Amino acid sequence: MNPSLSALVVMGVAGCGKSCIGSAIVATSGGRLIEGDAFHPAENIRKMSAGIALDDADRAGWLVRLGEELQAAIAAGERPVLTCSALKRRYRETLREAVPGLGFVFLELTPLEAEKRVLARPGHFMPASLIDSQFAALESPTGEALTLTLDATRPIVTLAEQVDAWLKHPGESGLARTA
Repeated sequence: MNPSLSALVVMGVAGCGKSCIGSAIVATSGGRLIEGDAFHPAENIRKMSAGIALDDADRAGWLVRLGEELQAAIAAGERPVLTCSALKRRYRETLREAVPGLGFVFLELTPLEAEKRVLARPGHFMPASLIDSQFAALESPTGEALTLTLDATRPIVTLAEQVDAWLKHPGESGLARTA
């Protein structure tokens, strides 16, 4: 991982492939995968399972906890790769405050593709009925520092290779690059 990046967040709406791409990034570039969904409190899971969208208050403690998990991984000498929706800029800022030098990989896709993917994953607590709320909350990070925007419909191996190349050479300014 580029020394200017202390950790990485793979972000986007439900169904964009955060877990798959995060795993592929770890396999290609090294690091330790941290599944953000594993840190949701039971109440958040209950709400989402019932088709109730989370609000800022629901996400606040979860984001703080994810920041702590990133800090602990870095302190242990690991290179964390966190999967987290990070839909709003203020959510990303919460994570950036916890971990300076945090990079983001934004997996972009359409609402129709997100719905198709969520419907195809049985047993997950996030129902397809919440896709619209995800897109309503989404504030695109494209253009934010240390952010790479990718087309989430591309093959997983291609996306992992693009992230690996970006991690090795994020550019002079370290600003967003779309691939």
